[in-house]
Amino acid sequence: MRALAELLERDEPALSLIQAWAQDASIPVECLPPSAQRDSVLLALQVTTRSPLGAMAHGTGGILIDGGWLRMLGSGHPRLTRDLAAWNRARSSGFLLIADDVVGGFFAINGGALGEDLGAVHYLAPDTWAWESLEMGHTAFVQWAFTGGLRDFYRDLRWEGWEAEVAGMGNDACMSFYPFLFTEQGSIHSSARKPVPAAEHYAFMSKSG
Repeated sequence: MRALAELLERDEPALSLIQAWAQDASIPVECLPPSAQRDSVLLALQVTTRSPLGAMAHGTGGILIDGGWLRMLGSGHPRLTRDLAAWNRARSSGFLLIADDVVGGFFAINGGALGEDLGAVHYLAPDTWAWESLEMGHTAFVQWAFTGGLRDFYRDLRWEGWEAEVAGMGNDACMSFYPFLFTEQGSIHSSARKPVPAAEHYAFMSKSG
């Protein structure tokens, strides 16, 4: 296990790169300040801050994208209490959960459990109830999420007036839909929806998937 000093990149930390991407983003991006747990989170992940993943874990409390529609995890913050280390503990094996969205989808880096494309980001989609490869690594995923590609991706998963509902939700919650979106009866427009804790929703998806 590498010590903290080995994980902290002094010369070329990726945080400045992430901040530049956020500043130039085509949609709203908010980088939350890091928490006091950032050292322990980075140690648990064993990645350096030269990588965007390590920079997020140590340099941010998380990142809120498009008004909180997408939440990328970091070291935790009062507005996004889940951190990368604690959130993955007992929830993931062979992959690393890195982000989630308002409609109950989860993003993870494949460590072998999701297929042969090691390092690729996969999406556990609420409308298919299955992991799907995005065919991109974490760095490309972050860049993609900060651009209009995000809105194209969610084109069929947004309803009229979603902005106001998302603004009133906490970032540790997601929508639960009934009938489920993956069923023939399910629809983003007609299914009943209510906010539930993200932990509760992930547990349900994991057991039912």
